Amino acid sequence: MPAALSLRRHARPRRDARRPAAGHLPRRLPRRAGRRLPLRTGRPVRHRPPRRSPVTVDSRILSAEHARESGVDRPWEQTNEDWWDWYLSLADARDGAPTELVAVDPPDAVALPTLDELRDELATPYELGSEAVERFERDGYVKLRDVLSPGALAAGRTEVLRLAAAGDGPGRSGFLSMDLMWRSGSQVLELFALSPRIGRIAADLLQVADVRLYHDNVLSKEPGCGRTPWHFDAHHFPIASRDVVTSWVPLQAIPAPMGPLAFAAGKDVWKTAEAVDFSSTDDSYDRGVAEAFRAADVQVDDSPFALGEISFHHSWCFHYARANATTQPRMVHASTYFADDARLVDEPTMVSGDWQRFMPGARPGAVIDTPLNPIVSR
Repeated sequence: MPAALSLRRHARPRRDARRPAAGHLPRRLPRRAGRRLPLRTGRPVRHRPPRRSPVTVDSRILSAEHARESGVDRPWEQTNEDWWDWYLSLADARDGAPTELVAVDPPDAVALPTLDELRDELATPYELGSEAVERFERDGYVKLRDVLSPGALAAGRTEVLRLAAAGDGPGRSGFLSMDLMWRSGSQVLELFALSPRIGRIAADLLQVADVRLYHDNVLSKEPGCGRTPWHFDAHHFPIASRDVVTSWVPLQAIPAPMGPLAFAAGKDVWKTAEAVDFSSTDDSYDRGVAEAFRAADVQVDDSPFALGEISFHHSWCFHYARANATTQPRMVHASTYFADDARLVDEPTMVSGDWQRFMPGARPGAVIDTPLNPIVSR
């Protein structure tokens, strides 16, 4: 979700939303000459026989009955920022917003690539080894180093800062979410979202021939923004397939105090939390999931992200993030992909939010192939 959560609710932005502090959203990053890290290239894992997986899962937490019992079977009628303010209020209050911030320098200034250079980088295949595919299959997520150069990340961050400064800013929680960035008019973020380099990794991790883009979004935690609670993304996507994955691309390094995305390792670890009831009014779900994982000795990977390191997590992978306790915003570009030939579920529900925005014209039960869901793996 996290990456996929922002597709939940999208309403017209508030006119009176406060703008971020100028020091956190400058319109430009300084440019100076700098060395770009070499790209990892070589023979990627390609043309695997498609792995067939069940399109539905018998999960109590996703049932219509549980949605009614937990009070989430009604539409969200406020703004997207209000939704995030509400959602972050469901995080464990014992791990809330920090009282002191750790001083962190902004990313080093580097020479920004031209559009042609960025296009070439984002189209160049990444050397994905079989070990990474095996880790993803076993754990439900994988972190990969040196996927993008410092210049590419600086270009993406510059665009996010520009677009964020022109908007209404984050909500009261300090969380900023912007969706469909590839349709925002930014050529840079369009290249990120439609990147064959990243899309091919997604397809190879899922072991499918090709993937389509569901949607992309920017997720930014301002300094002091609190914890994101434990969750998994499957119920946010009205896609009748288990072959759904999200890339999480930090636009700067993420040290531990900044709140890196953390993953519960294990393909079927979601079953450990099946007995925990979701609550729309307090932090009991976040606490309950954490307690269930501790009792089952579930391994949680909350390691920092190096510059250029990105992650991929399956839609059934539980994840969370701690507060951003630093003086710099934590900016991420995320994209969600699904296997080509996947279908829309027969009865989309309110928990899928504005799914019509992301796949306009898609019909229940039909193959999803709208113009907003292009193949991005070749």
